[in-house]
Amino acid sequence: MIKMKQILKLLLFLSLTVTSSCNTQNNKLSETVQSSNNKLPVLQDRVSDFENIFTSDQKENLTKIIKDFEAKTTNQIAFVSVKSIGEYENFDKFALDLSNFNGVGQKDLDNGLIIVFSKKMREIRISTGTGTEKILTNEICQKILNELILPEFREGKYYHGIESGLNALIKNWTN
Repeated sequence: MIKMKQILKLLLFLSLTVTSSCNTQNNKLSETVQSSNNKLPVLQDRVSDFENIFTSDQKENLTKIIKDFEAKTTNQIAFVSVKSIGEYENFDKFALDLSNFNGVGQKDLDNGLIIVFSKKMREIRISTGTGTEKILTNEICQKILNELILPEFREGKYYHGIESGLNALIKNWTN
């Protein structure tokens, strides 16, 4: 029984794909989004859990963390979980287009950040506005993914992974 659990954990670890971390988004609708037949979801709130991973209390807590941070800084954060990326072939492109389509961040400041996650697809992406990437570099985001988010995901603790990752992103963004 113990060996079976270890094998399952190893398989989960090996199959979990991490796409590149904080890559820049342009908060204007890209030509791809404007001309695409792909339907991008409209975000419900700062936390749009289309995969129903979190309880309502967990969603409320994440939303409060994000709203409090936005009130202090004007920086905007969105978290989105999705079951699929529709007709998109590339998760990174989907995440970038989703952020642009929904206008995460203030257009004149490019101060947005979106975390797009699919438990079903085993993909996660942190995408930042051009103003944000000056502070939250690829290296910082990758370190947060590798050291905080993914270890929790491997244990099936998705809420804890997102909460600790979100808090670390905010801490790095305000320092």
